[in-house]
Amino acid sequence: MLSGKRAERVGDQILKGIAELLMLKVRDPRTKGVTLTGIDLSNDLKYARIYFSLIGKGDDVKNASKGLESATGYIKREVGKRIKLKYIPEIHFEHDKTLEAGNRIEKIFEKIKAESSNKFSSEK
Repeated sequence: MLSGKRAERVGDQILKGIAELLMLKVRDPRTKGVTLTGIDLSNDLKYARIYFSLIGKGDDVKNASKGLESATGYIKREVGKRIKLKYIPEIHFEHDKTLEAGNRIEKIFEKIKAESSNKFSSEK
């Protein structure tokens, strides 16, 4: 069995468990509205980078990041109780900027579409 496939399966379990913890157990108001978007788990299962997104401004993202950082110890303990592993991975949260980039690109496309429709309607 390839270790990469195992890392993917374990990563999915960890991500699901953390999402559940954030919804039901973590009481830090800074983490409300956080959506987990993915996980990069090392093949040796010792390091996990968990990506999150949040609809809001820069300060909201910073506060959410601080809230997640402060809850990391609790989250790691709870993941250890739920998933039996020899080592519980070191967890690091990182803001996923792809959602913001997608929204920016979508707004640009809408602007181009509006400008081109105005241009064509004025030519008639």
